This record gives sequence, structure tokens and C-alpha cells, in this order.
Amino acid sequence: MVAVGLGGAVALLFTLWVLHRRWQNAGVVDIGWTLAIGMQAVAAAMLGTGDATRRVILGVIGGAWSLRLATHLIVRVAGKPEDPRYAELRARWGGNVEVKMLAFFLFQGVLATALASPFFVAAMDPSPTLHPVFFAGVALAVIAVVGESVADAQLRRFVADPATRGQVCRVGLWGWSRHPNYFFDWLSWCAFVLLALPSPFGWATIGSPLLMLYFLLKVTGIAATEAHAVRSRGEAYRRYQREVSAFVPWPPH
Repeated sequence: MVAVGLGGAVALLFTLWVLHRRWQNAGVVDIGWTLAIGMQAVAAAMLGTGDATRRVILGVIGGAWSLRLATHLIVRVAGKPEDPRYAELRARWGGNVEVKMLAFFLFQGVLATALASPFFVAAMDPSPTLHPVFFAGVALAVIAVVGESVADAQLRRFVADPATRGQVCRVGLWGWSRHPNYFFDWLSWCAFVLLALPSPFGWATIGSPLLMLYFLLKVTGIAATEAHAVRSRGEAYRRYQREVSAFVPWPPH
């Protein structure tokens, strides 16, 4: 089960690495990473030896989350300039950029497999009884997907409006959090852990949302996004930083 998921994820990311050289847009790695997570959920649902009902729910939740986010990313990446984060990566790496970029792409496939541990653990649970914590995970996953969808739609409409072009988005959820999309995405990972928690060794999956939180706050999420926003928006974004919560939605001050 894990081997099939890992093999599929690595193959997908290698293919996207080849394509990104033609398209000159490393942003496709985000699409590949998202789809790789969905591949793990589907592999767990199809190849797990646990209760069939639980496996079907896992496959539907993981697959739906992956397809929604991947579709959003495809629209954002296709036909548009490369995300400045990846240009900065190339500048920092110096020589042998393509080799390092290949390693970066392949690492996303390995990382996706490791982070998908909640699906693998839950898919091995033979119990025919679905624990209330499992249902809490289903409910939280729905809330997370809806919240992220709303945040993405609000930002998309704001950016597309010529009257607000170049301004800082503070509409809807973006007036309560500078990164509501990241927050609800992280809630999805908390939901995945709740799906696995009642299963044997479910406690071992708690590292997934913690690792995601670290990446979102310190590595490829908020830190990189805000550095670019400050350079492009200047004082308007600094004021936004002072008045609006960085991550958890909270009334502005």
C-alpha cells in the first residue's frame, strides 16, 4: 500500500519536473504535491486491509480534498508567471540548479507519502465500528474544505476586479486572517489525524499536522508569501500585518 503510493507520487513529481523545464514554471510542484496526497488516500482505500466502509470514506475525503485544491492551483499556475518563491530558490541555490530542483520535486513525493500516514493507518483498522472521533474528523474535513474554498474564491474575485488591482485583499475571511487559505488547509490535516486517531497506532500520525504547521508558518507558506507581499505592497501590507491576524481568523484590531 505504502510502496504503491510512494511509487506513484515519485513518478508523478518526476514527470512534472520534466514538464516544468519546458514550461519554465516550477509552480507545478504544488499541483503535483497536492495530487500525490490524493494518490495516497486512494491507494490506502484500494489496498488497505481494514474495514471497507472506513476505507471508502478515507478515499472520498482524501480524493475530494486533493482534486479541489489541485484544480484551484491549476487555474492559478496555468499561463501565468512563476511564483516568486521559486525564483528566489534558484537564486539562493546558485550552481546545479536543475539537479537541485529535481531533488526538490522528488522530495515532495516522499514528503507527501510521509504526511499521508493518517490514511495508511486508518485503512488498516479492521474494526467495523466507526468511532465518534472518526465522525468528528469527517465533519472537520468538510468545514476545512468549505472554508478554504470560500477564502480562495474571495481572493480570486478581489484580484480579478480592476478596481482593486494592486491593493491588499481585506474582504471576507481575509479581513480576519492574512492567510485563511493556509489556516483551513491546516485544519484539513487535523481532520485527517482525527480519522486515524481511533485506529491502532493512530497516535503516531499526530506529526503530520505539526509538520504541516511548521512548513506553513516558517518555510514555504506565510514566511515566503509575506516577504514578497511586503516588497510589492510596501506600507499598505505592513499596516495589514499590524492589524490582522497572521493565521488564525480573529477580529481585526
